[in-house]
Amino acid sequence: MNQLSDKNTENTGFRSLSRRQRILFLAGLLCFVTGASILSFYGIRKACRIYQKYRLMKENFVVEIAELDIKAPVLEGTENEILSKAAGHFTGTGEPGRGNYCIAAHSSTIYKEYFNHLKYAQNGMEIILYDKEKHSFSYSIQEIFIVEPSEVWVLEDFGDDRITLITCTDDGTQRQVVVGILQ
Repeated sequence: MNQLSDKNTENTGFRSLSRRQRILFLAGLLCFVTGASILSFYGIRKACRIYQKYRLMKENFVVEIAELDIKAPVLEGTENEILSKAAGHFTGTGEPGRGNYCIAAHSSTIYKEYFNHLKYAQNGMEIILYDKEKHSFSYSIQEIFIVEPSEVWVLEDFGDDRITLITCTDDGTQRQVVVGILQ
């Protein structure tokens, strides 16, 4: 009798579960593996994006508004290919510390979301632009307004030294403009 009960305790593993319990166990295991795979995919993707961001910031201009947790590499041009990985400088507008240096970036969760927090900008906040040698130019926000996408006058030279940051409004139909004057 003792030997028989020893054999019964050896079979108390997976095989002793009912068919329903085995199916539920395998379904749970499949869900766990699927979830872990999805999280791993997005985790690796996020790590790659962060690596690319810091590599771009090391090699290019950088715009920063510390109070809004905005820090973005700035590449030359505003084509979709550029804006899908960084902020873009409007070719032909200003230089760091001279003229109207205009930058555009997406405010979106689909693309690089560098300017998502720009909607919280306030007058007096500091914008810092770093050139490739990491010399800094400090600007103070003086104007915040909304324009239609066709209103490109914001890119013109106004005779002063400024930085103009442009992004889409939340619904994407208009453009938010933030202007900082060189300090």
